[in-house]
Amino acid sequence: MDTRPDPTGASALSSHLANGLVGHEILIERLLIALLTGGHLLVEGPPGLAKTRAVKWLSDAVEGSFARIQCTPDLMPSDLTGTPVYKPQDGSFEFVRGPVFHNLVLVDEINRAPPKVQSALLEAMAEHQVTAGNETHALPDPFLVVATQNPIEHDGTFPLPEAQLDRFLLHVMLDLPDLETERQILDLVEAETQSGASAVQVLTLQELAAARDSVRAVHLAPELRDYIVRLVFATREGPQAADIDHAVSPRGSLALAAAARARAYLQGRDYALPEDVAAVAGDALAHRLVLSWRAVADGRRSRDVVADVVDAVHPL
Repeated sequence: MDTRPDPTGASALSSHLANGLVGHEILIERLLIALLTGGHLLVEGPPGLAKTRAVKWLSDAVEGSFARIQCTPDLMPSDLTGTPVYKPQDGSFEFVRGPVFHNLVLVDEINRAPPKVQSALLEAMAEHQVTAGNETHALPDPFLVVATQNPIEHDGTFPLPEAQLDRFLLHVMLDLPDLETERQILDLVEAETQSGASAVQVLTLQELAAARDSVRAVHLAPELRDYIVRLVFATREGPQAADIDHAVSPRGSLALAAAARARAYLQGRDYALPEDVAAVAGDALAHRLVLSWRAVADGRRSRDVVADVVDAVHPL
């Protein structure tokens, strides 16, 4: 009997996203990994790289509700979560839900949100709930946050605290496209201008739930689990640990395992391989560690350290 997963819906979704996003194969894969694992995604890159477009295309293709939150320095937590509203008819309060009460939430330029708003979002991401006054309100299932941030502007921004960065399953860094890719982008937008782009639903919530069950069933061999743990432990002890002030926590091991399972599923396998782990290690671990001041002064980046760890630690 063939026990391999059948990611038909995920494959169709991947193809749909590829039709509207040129040169973003990694971003598409990471969006699907977050969707299939129930994790959250942080996308960082200069303006104009289709970060918002990618999430909108995803929202059009997956059944469920969608909301976009444009962060500004004067944003209030209630603008995100909602607020109790007084009803003079009977003297009671009714909670009016905010935009976070949707299946897919795009938080645009999250580093422009003040710390109180970031804390409110942290509870929603971590606990899948919102607390307003003395009441706690559950968020819908599925619930996925995709946040974007712009790395080239610093005025009026509030860097995300390490605790909130750790709540993101993956942190994707986007670069400017090459010459050929940029020409393809121009051709795509010109074609859409002429014909118009229409929304197409590719994946239902029932199909998504079944796909998530299949991802959880992807086999992680004991040797592969050892490999994941040794990768994370290498940020605490070993040659690369000298560049790190705060190493990756156990949540990093869980995130790396979940992302590897989802990548294996997208590749049509019911078992994960070391290559799945290595492929997502940078996006799963780099944002969970803090470099030492000496490493920063030497021009080292978190992703450089993670790459060195992956090169140094070999699967059994």
